Amino acid sequence: MNKITSKKIKSFTSKPFFNEKVILKKDLSYPKISIVTPSFNQGEFLERTILSVLNQNYPNLEYIIIDGGSTDNSVEIIKKYEKYISYWVSEKDEGQGDALNKGFLKATGNIVGWQNSDDIYLPKAFLAVANEFKAHSNADIIFGNRLKINKTDKVWRKFKFTPFYLTSYWYCRMSLSNQSAFWKRKLFSEIGMIDKNISFIMDYDFFLRAGIRKKKFVHINRFLGGFRIHESSKTSTFDRKTLEEQHKLLDKKYGKKLYLKFPLKMYSVIRDSLYYIIRGDLRSLIYLTPIYIKPLLIIFILIIFFLHCTRQDYFFY
Repeated sequence: MNKITSKKIKSFTSKPFFNEKVILKKDLSYPKISIVTPSFNQGEFLERTILSVLNQNYPNLEYIIIDGGSTDNSVEIIKKYEKYISYWVSEKDEGQGDALNKGFLKATGNIVGWQNSDDIYLPKAFLAVANEFKAHSNADIIFGNRLKINKTDKVWRKFKFTPFYLTSYWYCRMSLSNQSAFWKRKLFSEIGMIDKNISFIMDYDFFLRAGIRKKKFVHINRFLGGFRIHESSKTSTFDRKTLEEQHKLLDKKYGKKLYLKFPLKMYSVIRDSLYYIIRGDLRSLIYLTPIYIKPLLIIFILIIFFLHCTRQDYFFY
């Protein structure tokens, strides 16, 4: 797994490291990757997002920025790098989902993704994804792990996702997100575009649709993106009641069986827990487990640790 530190992230997003010839020349032997960034008044972080894309130094990149008419310094930052941006516009839109759809309709790459204007990609993410799509030609979506970072690029938490499983994704937790996910552009014609009527969980809705339509997900065990938490981020300012209402609307829209919510959630927790146990990842295991099960889990781990240290097989006495 790629080892990512706060220092490495700060260095990667602080200044241009890319080779101009590589970015501009376009090597067609590499699959084209199109990245869309929806932008609105995130000038404090936008340059770091742009550099996290360009510093990939990926030889066949198409970068699109759709700005919603920002009134801060966002447009100045975009103009600073417009030589390397395939398309950009700054105009009023109907929100993030509308901006994303505008960008994806401009995209021409076989592989696409989106990165928000305050989030980042991690070093060598694009090359890793391109290689995975070559190795898994039948994959529709490839996703990796994600970091949570703060406004100064310090790593707060590491999210190690499990392979996609629809029941777990729907009934238990969001086990992938746009910051570390890429998919084939043709998926839009098969399951539809981003739902612009959803303000907070449009990536959850999109991947849920893909899962329901039985699209092929492939998880790679490396960190691909960083999700930033700060005072003005949507996640920090959203209305929890509105978020719950959007989840209820999606549950109704796709026919979630609410009477099965608890048993299926518990099944998903056990399934994902076994995945982490097999990989020896106790930190992720403890983070995943619901608070009411954590004490039992800790006791179980201590018992196993004790048995291992004493090297006695108490189960057969």
